[in-house]
Amino acid sequence: MDRIPGGLDNSKVASGLKQALEVGTANTITRTGKTDGYLGDPAIKIGMPDKLRSLEKGLRMAGQGAQIDAFELSMNRAAEKAAPAAGGIFKTAISEMTFDDARGILKGDNTAATKYFKAKTSDRLTTAFKPIVESSMAETGVMQKYKALSGKMPSLPFGGTQLFDINSYVVSKSLDGLFLVLGQEEQKIRTNPAAQVTPLLKQVFGSR
Repeated sequence: MDRIPGGLDNSKVASGLKQALEVGTANTITRTGKTDGYLGDPAIKIGMPDKLRSLEKGLRMAGQGAQIDAFELSMNRAAEKAAPAAGGIFKTAISEMTFDDARGILKGDNTAATKYFKAKTSDRLTTAFKPIVESSMAETGVMQKYKALSGKMPSLPFGGTQLFDINSYVVSKSLDGLFLVLGQEEQKIRTNPAAQVTPLLKQVFGSR
């Protein structure tokens, strides 16, 4: 049977990587899919869209700071509510991993599995997240808060009236945050013995 450095066969490597992804994705969903999972993490907090960021200072100076804060809070709450929906898609992607995939990932860098996962699941996650995020944003009043802010913009000398696609923005940023956290979890499993919480993980990643 074909072997990789460390004497592990394909089956052992594939099993170890799948287990690592199961642990990593579970930790990722736990971290992001809770209150302040996004809002409380500066690395993934969803802020004002870049297209509106230049207006933020002016809006705050015009007394709209509380409205901006409420708008950002609503976007992050929507992302936090949507995050757990990734669980089923992650599990499917893990089950689809081949021996060749596993070998390539093990030999890759500390976020190789996350990159593989992103390529395999992004489209499915986008499709799944969109209705959940839209529903969550409706519940948390994102569109109402955005329209309230947009209504203030034309009154400013640098303002504009074109509406931004907030739904797509929050979906995109939700997924960016999800994969960033997953990459952090993968790095821990690869490099930190304390994060290798099963004998198989210790055997596979300790053999590199």
